[in-house]
Amino acid sequence: MDVRNEVFPSDPARMAQMMEKGPDGPIFMVNLLKFKDKAEYDDGRETDLSGRDAYMIYGRAVADILPKFGGRAVFAADVTFLALGDVEELWDEVAIAMYPSRADMVRMSLSEEWRDAAIHRSAGLKGQLNIETVLPAAQQASPWAKNLLQE
Repeated sequence: MDVRNEVFPSDPARMAQMMEKGPDGPIFMVNLLKFKDKAEYDDGRETDLSGRDAYMIYGRAVADILPKFGGRAVFAADVTFLALGDVEELWDEVAIAMYPSRADMVRMSLSEEWRDAAIHRSAGLKGQLNIETVLPAAQQASPWAKNLLQE
């Protein structure tokens, strides 16, 4: 299995798929994040920020933007150990965000407010994987899922 971190999508077919309706119900985007050692801004500005610090500026902004599109931050934590499998380079952080639908996530990422914050995202990220997930219908009625969906 090849793994390729990206900061922005490079596959036009995948971008076209992102514009499709997507699964019913809420989606949970799992983000595997790899930070640059030092932030690098596209406009060439000088900075002493680490990649993680720049990305955290973006993360705080997105936590405020998400509710405007019906979403919310669910989880974020540092990656400390790979217990199973093998990768050349371990990700630095895992973050999960919930959106009512794929369309809501796309609308957010096309908003001016998100684009303004995203300069810090691209400055800080070396690469990432975004994995769309959904709760199976059978699990959506469980008490655990109901708490997850209502928070």
